[in-house]
Amino acid sequence: MSFLFPNYKRESIEMISGSGNYLTDRSGKKYLDFTSGIGVMNLGYNHPKLNNALMEQASLLWHTPNLYENHLQEEVAEKLANGKDYVAYFCNSGAEANEAAIKLARKATGKTKVITFLNSFHGRTYGAMSATGQTSIHAGFQPLVPDFTYLPFNDLAQFKQAVDSNTAAVMLEMIQGEGGVIPANKKWLKELAQCCHDKGILLIIDEIQTGIGRTGTLYAYEQYGIEPDILTLAKGLGNGIPVGAMLGKQELADTFSPGTHGSTFGGNKLAMSVANQVLEIVNTQNFLSAVQEKSQQLFSGLSLLAEEEDSGIQDIRGLGLMVGLQMESEEKLLQLMTKLKEQGLLTLRAGKNVLRLLPPLTIKKEEIDSALAILTNVLIGGPINE
Repeated sequence: MSFLFPNYKRESIEMISGSGNYLTDRSGKKYLDFTSGIGVMNLGYNHPKLNNALMEQASLLWHTPNLYENHLQEEVAEKLANGKDYVAYFCNSGAEANEAAIKLARKATGKTKVITFLNSFHGRTYGAMSATGQTSIHAGFQPLVPDFTYLPFNDLAQFKQAVDSNTAAVMLEMIQGEGGVIPANKKWLKELAQCCHDKGILLIIDEIQTGIGRTGTLYAYEQYGIEPDILTLAKGLGNGIPVGAMLGKQELADTFSPGTHGSTFGGNKLAMSVANQVLEIVNTQNFLSAVQEKSQQLFSGLSLLAEEEDSGIQDIRGLGLMVGLQMESEEKLLQLMTKLKEQGLLTLRAGKNVLRLLPPLTIKKEEIDSALAILTNVLIGGPINE
């Protein structure tokens, strides 16, 4: 008998240690991790600078309530603003960040309608779940929070038809992660952003999975020529320490006056000490350029593999080190993931039949080669014939 709710479908292995970009299970088997803990461990495992930051803060003070000043919050907020006029609110997860974004948008505009997109994923708390455009996530939890409208992703005509005088915000992911690693079309997104600007609609970008260097820039939106009014972050920001953040334009700051929103643990000193160090490491030109180079290596290798007739790869999508391989069927995908795990490579699923690859941003070039070799061996039974 387990004393846990069965709400997670767990693998019958337990990881007990991690180092660099590898995990080790209880039996001693070692795995190259191409999941990053679902996009969390952007800097890999047992990173000495992060360990030191956490231990140093732990020896001083774990927690103070948000009744007092917190210089670490100020430092992290400034780093997250990245030279732009954003202010930050700190919480503990991506779902919490999205809840804050929805509240901010409705309060700031005095309107209630929020447009999101089919196959999106924004979290499992009530507001975030209601923003998520997947009926499977909603099942059994109706009635949802009202006034969410779900539209096809990358479809401008339907978006323009749906906008009305009660539209407070549009909320979207730069790449729909859980929905199948589906990138936003650049032309569509620029026109959508312009429409929002013209009509006074707030643009909320959910960068919980794409942010903190995952796509080769600090934020994925920077590659699209747009600038959101509200930005949400989590996952890689704490590299395993629970932390979330919502950024909003300076003109929205007074909307969250004292007493309007809060979190007991949000922005605690342990989380902030790690987030501060994560941003010091990630947000440098050398680090982000290396992510872009490794992305090219991974996509090139996968493209060669996809050319093999027996590979079963129908499409390759993504940006940076966020990659989706569309396979023939859900059954084929599940078989593939099992075989990859047996060969020591951990991967993820997205949508029905997409293999999602999210290696740590610290992945080494030789480790990418190792992962490609495992994929090639599993998919076509041996190396590619030159």
